[in-house]
Amino acid sequence: MASRSLLFIPGDSEKKLAKGESTAADALILDLEDSVSASRLQMARGLVHEYLAARRKDRRQKLWVRINPLSSPLALQDLAQVIPGRPDGIMLPKLKSAKEVVTLDNYLSAFEAASGQEPGQTQIIPVATETAASIFRLGEYSGISSRIAGLTWGAEDLATALGARENRQPDGTYDLTYQLARSLCLLGSAAASVPAIDTITADFRNESLLRSECDDARRAGFKAKMAIHPDQVPVINELFLPGEAEVVQARRIIEAFEQADGAGTVQLDGSMLDMPHLKRARDVIGMVNGLS
Repeated sequence: MASRSLLFIPGDSEKKLAKGESTAADALILDLEDSVSASRLQMARGLVHEYLAARRKDRRQKLWVRINPLSSPLALQDLAQVIPGRPDGIMLPKLKSAKEVVTLDNYLSAFEAASGQEPGQTQIIPVATETAASIFRLGEYSGISSRIAGLTWGAEDLATALGARENRQPDGTYDLTYQLARSLCLLGSAAASVPAIDTITADFRNESLLRSECDDARRAGFKAKMAIHPDQVPVINELFLPGEAEVVQARRIIEAFEQADGAGTVQLDGSMLDMPHLKRARDVIGMVNGLS
């Protein structure tokens, strides 16, 4: 099943870990980074390992782990404890370049071998915009690792890296710098042929803002969105699923091309359609089928 919603869960909270499983999130991100204090990190690693191991054979949701940055000595300690639990993937934060994905790929191969796992089964999602240097490297993810399952971006850590007081305008929209990061993540994902995943909406009580950002993200080409609160999950799932009218129109476009006897263009409802329209229609149907 394709993932529309990826819900962050603090790795040091047994209560929140248990609650995450009861949500409709397509994937959980068990966090060992920003939501866990240094004094609780070792305990969090143990909880995350236990959580993964207990669900090794029967997983309704994809289980990801966000580790600490590779620039920190904490990252290898994170991996040593969680990879034996066989997570579906690792979320890698605060990269400076795509080369860090290659390094992580090599680490994962070693840890998989040490725990008797098939090589290459642990996937990677880089958070590709959280440092100033990373913004200039978003075209470098293509072909570097078969483990990459998507690219996502982050506005909060980028603001911290830049020393910004805020990352949004008074009307709630992102400042230009963060819009640029978002757009480059989308382009980098397309260049690497992997799904683009939209960042969190930090104001989790603002459903209107969440709906607006989901609409905008899906219209732009993002395939999923991260959440920081369970209440955000139903909205994300709803808005990243094509609506009935969209599905009907996609099927009409596909049918029109099927009846055109191999023609590269067709007319439908007074509009001329060509191959990009057909590809987008097939993507819509593929999304519906992937979520069924």
